[in-house]
Amino acid sequence: MLMKMFIMLLLFFFTGLYKFSVKNNHLLIMLLSLEFVSLIIFFMLMINLWMFSEKYVLMYYLTFCVCEGAFGLSLLVMFSSFSSYDYFQNLSFLKC
Repeated sequence: MLMKMFIMLLLFFFTGLYKFSVKNNHLLIMLLSLEFVSLIIFFMLMINLWMFSEKYVLMYYLTFCVCEGAFGLSLLVMFSSFSSYDYFQNLSFLKC
């Protein structure tokens, strides 16, 4: 049962990486796929660390994930206020 769940999470993980690497038109879609991958990594860590009773590592990981999400959302707001769209290919970092 645990092995089937781990294989399913690995499938979700690679699906999120595929979505991040291939379908990268919008910045919001890229941020959502990064959050999806970090959520899958959290579930994998939870399954693996539950047996060793080291649950404080999960809190550190969640803290970093929240900081990454807030930073990405602030970048999205900044880019969309400058250019009024969130297409990733059309954004030039040199203009900012």
